[in-house]
This record gives sequence, structure tokens and C-alpha cells, in this order.
Amino acid sequence: MPVHLTANAISAIHAGDLNAKPLVQVLDIKARTIANQERYRLVISDGELTQDAMIATQLNDRVKTGQIVTGSVVQLIDYVCNSVHSRKIIVILNMETIIPECEIIGNPKLIPEPDAAAQKAVPNFTSKSTIPSTRNNYCGPSAPNGNTQGYRPTVQPSYQPPPNYRNQGTIMKNEAPARIIPIAALNPYQGRWAIKARVTAKGDLRRYNNAKGDGKVFSFDLLDSDGGEIRVTCFNAVVDRFYDTIEAGKVYVISKGSLKPAQKNFNHLKNEWEIFLEATSIVDLCPDEDASIPQQQFSFRPISEIENAENNSILDVIGVVITVNPSVPILRKNGMETQRRVLKLKDQSGMSVELTLWGEFCNKEGQKLQEMVDSGFFPVVAVKAGKVNDFSGKSIGTISSSQLFINPDSPEAMNLRQWFDRGGKDLASQSISKDIVPGVSRNEIRKTLSQIKDEGLGRSDKPDWVTVKAYITFIKTDNFCYTACPLMIGDRQCNKKVTRSGSRWQCDRCNQEFDECDYRYLLQLQVQDHSGLTWMTAFQESGEEIVGCSAKELYLLKHEQQDDERFAQNLLKGLFTQFLLKLKIKEELYGDEQRLKVTIVKAEKVNHVAETRYLLDLIPKSR
Repeated sequence: MPVHLTANAISAIHAGDLNAKPLVQVLDIKARTIANQERYRLVISDGELTQDAMIATQLNDRVKTGQIVTGSVVQLIDYVCNSVHSRKIIVILNMETIIPECEIIGNPKLIPEPDAAAQKAVPNFTSKSTIPSTRNNYCGPSAPNGNTQGYRPTVQPSYQPPPNYRNQGTIMKNEAPARIIPIAALNPYQGRWAIKARVTAKGDLRRYNNAKGDGKVFSFDLLDSDGGEIRVTCFNAVVDRFYDTIEAGKVYVISKGSLKPAQKNFNHLKNEWEIFLEATSIVDLCPDEDASIPQQQFSFRPISEIENAENNSILDVIGVVITVNPSVPILRKNGMETQRRVLKLKDQSGMSVELTLWGEFCNKEGQKLQEMVDSGFFPVVAVKAGKVNDFSGKSIGTISSSQLFINPDSPEAMNLRQWFDRGGKDLASQSISKDIVPGVSRNEIRKTLSQIKDEGLGRSDKPDWVTVKAYITFIKTDNFCYTACPLMIGDRQCNKKVTRSGSRWQCDRCNQEFDECDYRYLLQLQVQDHSGLTWMTAFQESGEEIVGCSAKELYLLKHEQQDDERFAQNLLKGLFTQFLLKLKIKEELYGDEQRLKVTIVKAEKVNHVAETRYLLDLIPKSR
């Protein structure tokens, strides 16, 4: 059949007509790699002129599957025209293949230089006339009656500027407002764009210091009506403009930002790009609620699938909370203290998983969940952007971008609630978080004392962290503590060993003197279980948990009050009591000799109810 390409289509696109939906032909296809992404560059023709074009990544499969090849006739549905290095390029966001293969139509030539092209008149395509064509070719067999029928695309009205730009003369370059496009269609080749989306998450304001000096940054996540998601990041002065403006749950129109490859180490969204707002960026709040944009978007994984998920992967999970452990303080490697709370979730897959809440999640949502479970109600919790950990089984933990929703209004939550109330509560579930000690960290592995030696723990480059259930059978009473610096360095106490300087104490680290020092535990303990015994060291916090009083109190009893009886009674409180001991095991060099150092990081008296539950959970695993 004869094929009519849209006459002067390329010139019209250059002049700003982005509504004509013209029919063009693909003359050439080349694959390119840009920002580690495979992209396809086309040469398209309207029968008279040729033009470079780039297709959006979501259209790559059409090239790979052969839907678009050299010679294909296509209709451009959604597209923009940008300037890249003083050259025009058409970015095709959506198109339809009209004829898969066809001979080259007409004798197209390269489009003239911009000055010459600007002199061409923009064609006026009206809905009352057929689209003219200067070139037509015949592709395919004749109709049975010998007549031919030409394909003509849907007739589109002529390009009309927005109402507020009519009757105002020529529109200056970049004066007209940018079109609102889907988030999925964003790419770096678009010079002007706008998106309308809801803020689904707003990150905290963070400060940093690097070689360039001090700075601050915050990010927020967007979701549009088509389900596209993207992260937006602001730095320094831009933070001051937008941090107080952005509110989670509100809808905004955002334009004039720059697109850069997403940093996947920090960005879990399924988008290859990330928006960086600049001084010229525009963020406008939409006063009216847009029901077409959902409040949140989930991609839930059943707990049974998490067992095969990759370590450190980010995913969404939903389940019924069946246990909530108390919140406990944890000292991070940077010296800052935070809170940790461990929950257990179960779902219809017959599996359960440990969920660890960190930081503020422990005090707000965590406390609310504990009160619910303690009252006998088991709530449904949805986790957006939880992080998978595979240390000793699989578990989920919150990160800075995680969100928790208690009893969310969603079909998945309703189905889960109905299943649980109709008998799911009484069904046994198998935990995919193995070797977990109830009430303590989900990352602790149970070992016996003999296994520490037999398995060569602590002899690798990094220390081993395990938990043992054992009795303390002996405590050395000489040098059970040391004199420590009481001064504060930032938000932490110095704790460095201090020495006498006349009648005062001196800290070499702080280079200061003071009248009174602090006393901190340095206990040498003999620990025994059914498999053997070993020596361990306990410092301040774990020492207080074992002895039951502070190191200063014990020091005063022995050296100031010289009350040996009360001193011995305090030590006896910790002897022959069963503890769960979290251990740090590392081989260290003492002189020329390698010695295994076992340090008690945390000590807890055995909670027999929790311990019984732990042992019951082990029964299915031993079958």
C-alpha cells in the first residue's frame, strides 16, 4: 500500500509543534552506551529532511525484538525536541510501529542549519483536511480490486500555545511553560521538563565534611500517577530553599532540575536517574489534592521469598507482628549510641522473619507496637524499603529511607488480617532468621565454649561475634577496675586511663588535670558451660550487669571503707548465675605471642520464658 509520511514534520517539530503525532521513517539505528545504560540513536525522515533522534530506555525492547528496524514507518506519539551541543535532537518517549519494513521513501536530505531552518513556514495541520505528503512509496501487494489504499495517520490539530501565551506575539525561547511528563520519561536529553508527583518520603537533613569543606544535604522521593518513582536531592543553599517547603504526602510540580545517574549505594528506587535541584529550580505546591496519584506504592515480597533475596537488597514486606522485644541501647562503631528493637513478622507463606527497628523507629512505632502486642492485639505492619541481612539466616532491618505503616489501608493488609483472625494466628511458622537469641541482636550466633576453640573463631582478619549461654565461676579481685578520665569529648566520656599528679589526676589524652577521677571495670572472669571453660574480659557496661553495682561503689567498699564482707557479697551475686554473653573474639599479638582475646560485650541473665521459646523454635530445624 502507498505510505504517506507527514510533510514538513521535522521542521514543525523544530518550530515547537509537539502535538502533531507525525508519521516518519527510520533510516538508521545505532546502539550507544551512556552513563552505563544502553541507548539507541535513530535517524528519522519525513521524506524531505532527516533528523537525529534518541528513544527513551523503555522503548529499547522494541529495537531488540525487531519491532523497529531500518525502514520501519512509525508514528511519534510523545516526544520533545532538545538542543545538545548546539544541535537539535528529538527524544522519543512513545511511538507506534505502523509498517515494520518498507523501502526508503523519497530522497531525504540533512536538515539545514538552524538559521535556514527557521525561515521555513510551520505547516498548519487542521482536523478538516487530510495531511499533505510530498513523498509516497508503495509497500506491500495491491488490493484485490487493483486499487491501492494509502495509510494516513490520525489527523491531529495544529499546535496551539497555552491560553496565557496566545495573542502575545512571538514566544521567546524557554518562555513557555514546560510540559508535564511522566517520571518514567525523564532523561538527560530533555532541556525543559516538568513533573507532577507526590512526596512519599522525606529524608532528614544531614551535615557532612569533606575536602571541599562543610555541607548539608537532604533528599525526598516522588511518585506520579503512572507509578514512576524518582529521588530528588538538594545540597547546601538549595537545602535552605526547599527543606521547609517539602512535606511528605503533598503533591508538587517540579521543573528546572538536572538529571544525573542515580547513586545505587544510597538510592533504592527503580529509576536509573536522580534529580538534583539547583538555584533556578522551581517547586510549586499543588493546592488541590490529586486522587490519581497514590499515597504510596508497594511491591511486597512474601516472607518465604526473602530467604532467597540477595544480601543488602532493598524490598517491601508486610506481615503480622507476633512478638516485640524491648528497646535496648546500642553503641555504634562511631561511638554514637542508638536504639534497637527486634520484632517478628509472619504471613500466609508459613514463614516468619525478624524485623530490626533502629533509632527513632524504636521509640515511636516500636513502642506503639509493643503496647498493642502486650494488650493481646497483633497488628499488621508494612515496611517500605527494608534492608535484607543474611548474617545467620535472613532478616530485615530499617534504614534511613525506610517507612513503617501500622495497619495500613490496603488490600494486602486486609487479606492478611482476615487470614490471621480465621486461624493463621494458631498456625506454626518456620523462622528464616536462624540462630536468633530472643531479646538480643538478631545477628548473634549461638556457640558453646568448646566451639570457640574447635572452629578457630577469632583467627581471621575480622573479629567473630557469637553468643554463649554459660555460668561465671570465678572473678579475679585484684585490679578489677582502673582509674578513668571523667571529661567529655563531644557527647562521649574520654575514659582514658589516668595517673596521679600530686594530689590531682592527669589525662595524657585530654592534657588536663582534675580533682576526681572515674572508676571503670576491667574484670577477668572464668566462664564455664557444659562443654568447657575459658577466661574472658568484661569492661564497664557488661561488668555492671554481672556484678550488679558500679566499679566506683566496689572500689570504695574495698579501698576506702575496707568492708571485705560486703565486697565479697557483691561479687558472689554474679557467680554461678547463668548468663547469655555476647562475645567479641579476636586473636591479638602480645609481645611475640599470638593470644586469643575474648571480650564480653553484653551480659544478660537468662530469661527462661524467652529461652524456652528459642529452644522450641529450634525443634523444626533439627528434624
